[in-house]
Amino acid sequence: MNRRKLLTVAIAGLISSQCVIPAWAQQESFKIGSLNPVTGAGSPYGAGMLKAIQLAVAEVNGAGGAAGAKFEMFAEDSQTNPQAAVLGAKKLIEVQKVKAIVGAWSSGESLAVIPITNDSNVLLMHAAGAPALSIAPANAKKLGFRFQATNERFGRAFAQIAKKENFKRPATMAFNNASGVGNTDGFKKAWTAAKGSVVASVVYEPNRPTYRSELQEVLRAKPDVIVTGSYLADTTIILREWYQTGQPTRWIIPGWAANADLLKALGPEVTEGIISVESISAEDSPAYKSFAERFAKQTGMQAQDNVYAAMSYDEVIILALAVQALGPNATGEVLAKKVHEIGTTGGTVVTNFADGKKALAAGTRITYSGASSAFNFDENNDVTPDFAASFVEKGKLVRKYIVKL
Repeated sequence: MNRRKLLTVAIAGLISSQCVIPAWAQQESFKIGSLNPVTGAGSPYGAGMLKAIQLAVAEVNGAGGAAGAKFEMFAEDSQTNPQAAVLGAKKLIEVQKVKAIVGAWSSGESLAVIPITNDSNVLLMHAAGAPALSIAPANAKKLGFRFQATNERFGRAFAQIAKKENFKRPATMAFNNASGVGNTDGFKKAWTAAKGSVVASVVYEPNRPTYRSELQEVLRAKPDVIVTGSYLADTTIILREWYQTGQPTRWIIPGWAANADLLKALGPEVTEGIISVESISAEDSPAYKSFAERFAKQTGMQAQDNVYAAMSYDEVIILALAVQALGPNATGEVLAKKVHEIGTTGGTVVTNFADGKKALAAGTRITYSGASSAFNFDENNDVTPDFAASFVEKGKLVRKYIVKL
């Protein structure tokens, strides 16, 4: 009789608990995929991006997970290559069953992967600049979120810097892909809108041993500055060959190409005076200060040297807050709408997962202000960060001023 009574009580308790606890609370994990450029052109940033994602996952799980679900991460190396990125994304989605992919870096990779994520209703959070990633068909379902400035915004920053530095005869050189051409097209659009003219424009092919003919075509126009949409490898070749010509000109180069590795490869004489332009993290924000401190302590890396690390960290945190709000079984489109809401103004500002989780539990609408930026996603899920103009002086990058769009 006692055993029967105990069994009855146990069954009643089980039924009662099932009535009050949502089904998603029983789920053990929410699976995400990390698709980082650990090798290839993005390798100076990929390892730090991966570590930042791991740091964010640990933060979420340390706070008890999101809506009862621990975050489980699976990592693939995109190799900064569209084909490799596609294979990695398919494995993450089809084998690992992830519900979101974070950490995608280049435009080529992201453009190749987003049709796959769209078909599977999986979110894609990336740091690519190609304008095509904002609109249909690539982002028709609004499942893509950009944590970096668009190439068009980079171009506008280049134009502001060129005007501030009093350049009159700019030319452009672009790597032949969506990002490279997008950068220089953005510059030309902004520059000509201000009644300026571009004296020469060249688009060059990747993986060439020399760019002398393309360089000579640009130099014949006698530009006082050359604006590039380029990567580290091709920039290294172009600058070395330019220096050998002896023809004076200045350079405005995106920060992912004009970085410490470029200075090391070419030395102070070749690189003196180069202007490196990069979007910057929200360095005065509580989220950034907390992230940077923990990132340095756990990895030995400096957050200021890798803006994409802060972006990758934020991708996980804002995703986890959306999961906390909706539960881990929310569909991709519903989850994306919540990410967009949390990444726009109008809610109570939170700067970490634990505080956001507490506010959501109290029924409060929140706005996440991150380490990489305050977000405020536009209708295409794009952000507008600030930019830094850094000048090479005696072999070192020295930040001179901030550009706000």
